Amino acid sequence: MILVSVSVQGQESIHRHVGGTITLTNNGISIIPSFSLGHPAVFFDLTMGGDRFSFDPMLRFGLDGKPWSFVLWGRYKVIKDRRFSLTVGGHPAFLFQEAQVMVDGKPEMRMVANRYVAGEINSSFKVSKDLTLRLYYLKGVGVQVMGPKSSDFLALSPEFPDIRLAGEFSMVINPQFFFLKVDENSGFYVNSGLTFKKGEFPVQFQAFANKKLNSTIPGDDLVWNLSLLYKFNTSFSKK
Repeated sequence: MILVSVSVQGQESIHRHVGGTITLTNNGISIIPSFSLGHPAVFFDLTMGGDRFSFDPMLRFGLDGKPWSFVLWGRYKVIKDRRFSLTVGGHPAFLFQEAQVMVDGKPEMRMVANRYVAGEINSSFKVSKDLTLRLYYLKGVGVQVMGPKSSDFLALSPEFPDIRLAGEFSMVINPQFFFLKVDENSGFYVNSGLTFKKGEFPVQFQAFANKKLNSTIPGDDLVWNLSLLYKFNTSFSKK
């Protein structure tokens, strides 16, 4: 998102934006990339707000129409510098799964919602026009869940934006190294995303893979997907 502050006749404008990304993928991967849905999914990652505060809901479904997760982020930009930024945020989240429950004394398979709350700290430092370093921490706590009760996620991510390929085509590389603790288990992982785009064209292609290095957390050693992304953004100002 590009947020612009305009001053007209000594009065500062209030800037607002509405935008997001719609993703179609062969394998839905979670915010914590060691976890995946295991089959095709569609994501609606939206954002709306102003220069400092934004509401960023993430609505994720399997292609069979069943909900996977609803994450309702609220975020506040504490520091907005040309080279350094710091954002804090929090959310309630609902993670859906099919489970056997008793209905009128008989077992039936029903969709149930696990409820979580979480907080995040997200910082970035622009080293140069070709390199940005990001440090991210996420703490999640289960309120009413059938699975893990607590998680800690700490990630270091260098970003190499807009590597020119040919003509208007470019590539963004997003490697990441992270530590994850889930209840009493923990582990180290590494991943990378490659995003290919053409100028301002809103459709992009992304390839992603996450590899377990050393971990006692149950899950696949390798998680990967291929995705088509559609990005959109509308911004306006009000005096």
